[in-house]
Amino acid sequence: MTGIPELLVPAGGKAQLRAAVAAGADAVYLGGSSFNARAGADNFDDDELRRAIDYAHTYGVDIHAALNILLYDDEAGDALEFAAKLYKYGTDAVIVQDAGLASLIHEYLPKLPVHMSTQSTIYSAGGVREAERAGASRVVLARELSFPEIRKICIEKGETEIEIFAHGAICICLSGQCRMSAFIGGRSGNRGKCAQPCRMLYTMLKDGESVTEQGYQLSPKDMCLLGHIDEIAEAGVDSIKIEGRMKSAEYTAVVTSIYRKYLDAAACGEKIP
Repeated sequence: MTGIPELLVPAGGKAQLRAAVAAGADAVYLGGSSFNARAGADNFDDDELRRAIDYAHTYGVDIHAALNILLYDDEAGDALEFAAKLYKYGTDAVIVQDAGLASLIHEYLPKLPVHMSTQSTIYSAGGVREAERAGASRVVLARELSFPEIRKICIEKGETEIEIFAHGAICICLSGQCRMSAFIGGRSGNRGKCAQPCRMLYTMLKDGESVTEQGYQLSPKDMCLLGHIDEIAEAGVDSIKIEGRMKSAEYTAVVTSIYRKYLDAAACGEKIP
């Protein structure tokens, strides 16, 4: 096997960025001071963004900037201006959930690659083609898809690149369709302020009586596709994504280095246990 997917790694702050680059990331995704879905991460102000992009490019690593919240109408202009700033700084791509913003970027900044976020809930080849018509060069597929569904999309998709999540936390709700945070925590995950209600302790009740012990009833186990690298590459997936912009630099370093090792082994035709 000669072709392997890009390894795309999260950076919630400067320390995580350095760790990702040192551990072998091909690309890093991060957020600026606004319009990104991890408002609780350290994130990067404008000067830090420019320095981060220059730093990553020095080592041949791409930067994907997240502009992945749903916008109010009166925010569209400011979001487009921020995208223009990212383009000026040399950002390699922007990750967008809002289809309207994707269309605006495609119209006014046609040389800035747009990647449609997993929160856009694209789960079919038809959805991929619609994203392409809106200006997307890559689609991050919905995390709920099975591997046969991913493989089918890769066959039918056309020229658009396909990215999937390969490691980390996943939501109990459908990608991009979660309203639990707004209902329970008073903060919207689609506005970058998820209260993570699915990570809380719950007790199930029936007729007012407990039928379970208190536990993490809504929190799925983390995803780990390390043992499926060969299959992912052979299916034609262009990029695998590690979740975790809220994670530490140590976490970033360890997970990145392990996936780098396995991807390189697959490229050399080594059997992955």
